[in-house]
Parts: sequence; structure tokens; C-alpha cells
Amino acid sequence: MKYIPSIAFEEMSGSAKGVTAAKMKGRKYIKNRGYGSGIRTSDQAKIKGVFKSLVTRWKALSNDQLLAWNKLALSQEGRSVLGTKAKISGFNLFTRLNHWVVTLGGELMTTPPTLVGVETPSGATIVCQGDTFTFKLDQDLSDNGGIFLIIEATEGQSNGVSRAHSKAVEIKTVEEPDDTAINIRADYVAKHGAPSAAAPKIFFRYYFVNSATGEKSVSMLAECKWEPAAAVPEEPAGGGD
Repeated sequence: MKYIPSIAFEEMSGSAKGVTAAKMKGRKYIKNRGYGSGIRTSDQAKIKGVFKSLVTRWKALSNDQLLAWNKLALSQEGRSVLGTKAKISGFNLFTRLNHWVVTLGGELMTTPPTLVGVETPSGATIVCQGDTFTFKLDQDLSDNGGIFLIIEATEGQSNGVSRAHSKAVEIKTVEEPDDTAINIRADYVAKHGAPSAAAPKIFFRYYFVNSATGEKSVSMLAECKWEPAAAVPEEPAGGGD
């Protein structure tokens, strides 16, 4: 958790006894010190590899290309460490957009694209009962050409957990999605294991990405609760005369 420090901590920085004081883009904050697990998943290694490549490509851009990215960044915004709106740099915009373009199989953009925006996904109907695990958008896109649906989900949580969307990780990417049901069981089990009664609550985030420009829509939140398969009623025993 981050805290905005008082003026008494104006020049404080660094870590001590589990607390870190830092400053970013003129804003000072205090947070619990993070130590990290030292364990890198294959997904983390893949993302790190993409960003490492993007940094190298950014450094190779021409002066005109750098100026173009910096100019476009002036009309964009991001979020600061405290959640407030903040301006982003051309480098931030270059990596943000190209991350998705490259990840979804496109060619890296050396010049900025014309940003067109991305439709916000509709609500979704999620069925999780027994071995049935499906995700269905309640409404089709007006134009899904070049759009990908990214579905993120958490591992099973106990009934006492009321909000855990921030723990969701990507489990499935669907190209040009529509409003038909998507079977996500195999994808979920491969990432988190099979749902269970001990931890039945699953939290989701999902959003659209334009594979041509790298633009990402607003993230939608959802949740479901795994239930065992409904019991099949037994046939009544037949009687004889």
C-alpha cells in the first residue's frame, strides 16, 4: 500500500525496516517494501523479452521518428503511482502500443499509428459448473475486424474473498470475438488447475485490443463461483405384477 507522506518526509528516500520512501514524476510516496519472490514464470520471461526488444528498437529510431512519438504522447495520458492522471512520454507510448502489436503477431511500429479508439466490451455470461467452463460476451462487437479479446482470470479463491480482480492473469486470447460461448476450461486448468469447492470463487478481467494500433479498451470485471455438476436423477425402479 502507498501513502502520501507529510512535509516532514519531504527529502526522505530509500528503504529501511520494511518501508520504502520514493519519488516519481514530482510525487512522493511511502509504501511497504517489496522483496519479490525471485521466481520468474514463463509468462513473465516472455513479457520481459518483448520489452527488452522494444527498448532496443526505441534506441534505433531516427530523430524524426522520436519526435513523432513524443508529439503523439502529448495528447495521451497514463496513471501515476498514486492513481492520479499523469502525462506519458513518447517512449511509454511506443512500448505500450507496440507491446500488444508484437504480442499479437504484428510488425513493430516505428512511426506512431492513427489512434482510433477501442470499443468497451459488453457484460459477459460465465458458466462454471462441473467440467463446463464457458465465457460468453452478452453483445457482439459492432466491428471486430482486427480486434482481440483478452481474458484474464484468478486461481480459485475462498468464499470469504470479495474482490481479487488484480490477481487475474491472462488465460486466453480470442481473435475477432463474437457473442458465441467460448470454452475456457482447458486454458484455465493449464494456468491454475481445475476449479474446486475449497476455493470456488474466480475473478475475471477482460478487454479488447486493436492488433493494428495496440490500443486497449477499458477493462471489464466479472466473477463466478464454481459449482459441482448437477446430479443426474436416478430412474425409478420398475415394478412387476
